[in-house]
Amino acid sequence: MDDTATIGLIRHGITDWNVQNRAQGRSDIPLNAEGRQQAQRIAERLKKESWEIIISSPLIRARATARIIAEKISVLDIMEDQRICEIDCGHIEGTTEEERLVSWGHSWRELDLGMERYEDVAERGTQFLEEVMQTYGNKNILVVSHGAVIGLSLQKLLPQRFTTTYMNNASLTLLTKSNGEWNCPLFNCTEHL
Repeated sequence: MDDTATIGLIRHGITDWNVQNRAQGRSDIPLNAEGRQQAQRIAERLKKESWEIIISSPLIRARATARIIAEKISVLDIMEDQRICEIDCGHIEGTTEEERLVSWGHSWRELDLGMERYEDVAERGTQFLEEVMQTYGNKNILVVSHGAVIGLSLQKLLPQRFTTTYMNNASLTLLTKSNGEWNCPLFNCTEHL
């Protein structure tokens, strides 16, 4: 890493609801054993690099991932920011695709089921990233968050590169910004797993 700021975006480790393909949203679901192991593996990778700050979503699966990483890389404080909380899934929270089809039919995505709008998720995510980049100048910052927030924020920042995004659990994505331009030199990397 060079002397410009780098943001390392990390999706939390896996949970039982991830395994069951349930919409997690704001439900405070903990890491499972595999998720804790994934967090240990990404922490091992990150300790070889120079990270100075960790900011986490307040949800327990992200906080636990951040805590495991912080211990390994010797960062004492973990800041939390509500803006990088996962998308609010409204009425579909806790359900699988099959359950949604039974409850609301094949066109459930077209119904108003109380989900947070993608545009709003992308807006709060990119506002957070812009503020982090301005606030922390040339430091290297880890941000532990969630798949939808990271993916939708990347789509808003770099729409020509990310038409769709899927983030693996415990993946690392790097963001930099120079001359007002965002760059993503590493996307959804899981080689440590």
